[in-house]
Amino acid sequence: MAVSTLTMDNINETIENNDIVFIDFWAPWCAPCRAFKPIFENFAEKHPEITCVACNTEEQQELAAMFQIRSIPTLMIFREQILVFAQPGLLPEEALEELLGKVKELDMDAVRAEIEQQQKQEKTANA
Repeated sequence: MAVSTLTMDNINETIENNDIVFIDFWAPWCAPCRAFKPIFENFAEKHPEITCVACNTEEQQELAAMFQIRSIPTLMIFREQILVFAQPGLLPEEALEELLGKVKELDMDAVRAEIEQQQKQEKTANA
């Protein structure tokens, strides 16, 4: 599956309607971003079962701000609408493959329970 363009218009639909979403935040002037683009596109072609999208931070500044993008390229991964990975920097295809394996192995019930526990602790600390 080809890499789609992520915008403010389709962000909610993209994350809500897909089990696993890889997001590449990039800019046209960024040399590491341009180097990562064919790696990401090749990865997307090999994995039609996941959704791979790219966000041009120059054209989608509001979206980049929403995700607090400070460095590009930045890769974010959502699984079942939960952000499970976020890291700036160019990654080789082997690292993307390894990340996908780890994301697929996640026990999402355990992840949701951990998030719920953290939220309870924050409420207690802020009370």
